[in-house]
Amino acid sequence: MVKPSRSYRVFQGVNGVVLSLVVLVTLYPFVNIVARSFSGERQIRAGEVTLWPKGFNLTTYKIVFQDSMFWRNYGNTVFYTVVATAVAIALTTCYAYVLSKKHLKGRTALVGVAVFTMFFTGGLIPQYVLITSLGLKNSVWAIALPNAISVFNLLVMKAFFESLPTELEEAAQIDGLSTYGILLRIVLPLSKAVVATMVLFYSVSFWNSWFSAFLYMDSTDLMPVTVYLRNLIQGATGGSNAGAGTEQLSQVGANIQAVTIVLTALPILCVYPFVQRYFVSGVMLGAVKG
Repeated sequence: MVKPSRSYRVFQGVNGVVLSLVVLVTLYPFVNIVARSFSGERQIRAGEVTLWPKGFNLTTYKIVFQDSMFWRNYGNTVFYTVVATAVAIALTTCYAYVLSKKHLKGRTALVGVAVFTMFFTGGLIPQYVLITSLGLKNSVWAIALPNAISVFNLLVMKAFFESLPTELEEAAQIDGLSTYGILLRIVLPLSKAVVATMVLFYSVSFWNSWFSAFLYMDSTDLMPVTVYLRNLIQGATGGSNAGAGTEQLSQVGANIQAVTIVLTALPILCVYPFVQRYFVSGVMLGAVKG
């Protein structure tokens, strides 16, 4: 075994210190947010909360958890995220697989159409008119379909599919598999890393999205939890500013933003460790190589 040189050991030490500092700087804001969500109103306004709750208080959590509308909207968020992510993965995978075939006629035009949408859109009003005229309002499709394909994710998957050996598909064709059979039985099993990465990207995007639902849903029963928490922030802040808030409302207004961030981010943080091992390999394998 070769003994590491002195310069390499110094590099390892400096690298470890720098990365540790980066981790601490990254974690501090989230730890502070969690501490604020459990802190009292006076301590928050005085700026006394850092890494540990001061004036421990669960008022806002109790208000949110006791509200049946919160759980209904939370269920809506889960449903919208699952359906929209499934639709997005299916469409992105099929589109990327088609674009990865260099012998495809019109391939350049299809790539150009996708890239064009990264820089130009039809605008908010035309999109609203389109969704309304198609009868998609007040349904999950108003959230899933307009955002079904992210061009960035599409290009990453396209590059990944292009990196797969063409001999595998040729062998599958000789064995009698159709195009869809090759995709489902050969390509996708080899693409778990990039598919898991795309699932993470899409699910986070749909989970945090609120504007589409705010725009296309008319009933509060159909809203996702992000809109519920937005309304709660607006109500608490407005009540406090009007001078009509009770002590309970004042507490809500003080740490509602922290509670909002914690409740919104917690499910994604719970899911992330299960797909993290695919994350780096999926992005690197699908990256554009020079």
